[in-house]
Amino acid sequence: MSSKDIILGRIGRALGPVPDEPYDTAVDRDYAHEHGARTTEQTVDLLAENLADYRAIVHRTDREELPLLLMRLLAYSGARSILVPPALPPGWLAAADPVRIHDRAACTTAQLDKADAVVTGCAVAIAETGTLVLDGSPDQGRRRITLIPDHHICVVRVPDQVVSSVPQALRRLDPGRPLTWISGPSATSDIELDRVEGVHGPRTLEVVLVTGSPEESP
Repeated sequence: MSSKDIILGRIGRALGPVPDEPYDTAVDRDYAHEHGARTTEQTVDLLAENLADYRAIVHRTDREELPLLLMRLLAYSGARSILVPPALPPGWLAAADPVRIHDRAACTTAQLDKADAVVTGCAVAIAETGTLVLDGSPDQGRRRITLIPDHHICVVRVPDQVVSSVPQALRRLDPGRPLTWISGPSATSDIELDRVEGVHGPRTLEVVLVTGSPEESP
């Protein structure tokens, strides 16, 4: 027997016999889907708190002020060019000056690396973990455009895209899509536990919590 066979055999014995019923019903899923009861406002506050704890910069605004806020954030960071997903709502960047770089299949990594920032939407935001999930939808673009630039601004629609917990988020997500889970700026630590940011993705993550439904967004 190979080492692989031995390991798989141990896993099989630990799991027990394969149930006759479908996996979805065979596994007991009677667990808590969130920790405690919260109002919508409390859930959004918890999201903001946990995002900040992960060193993301959190802003709050409404749909009318969103274009001006994005303009100020890009101007403050000195961004001269920004990556734009294929279906980012055009009104979001109506007041911004930087050159738009539209992500295309032909774009090389070097071309994307020249962009100073990227602005995207998101699929869902999880309050209990301070996590943003992107699924490659047209307002988010492909995964690479959120990993290469050093500055990522992510717009979250409140309360439509905010959930309390991971189980609630999973019910909204399609497992067949390319999911990217983001908890704060890219960071890693060496053996001495010295934190370094920006190694595997953006060094700066700014999250804009904007009130208003998708239909109302500019």
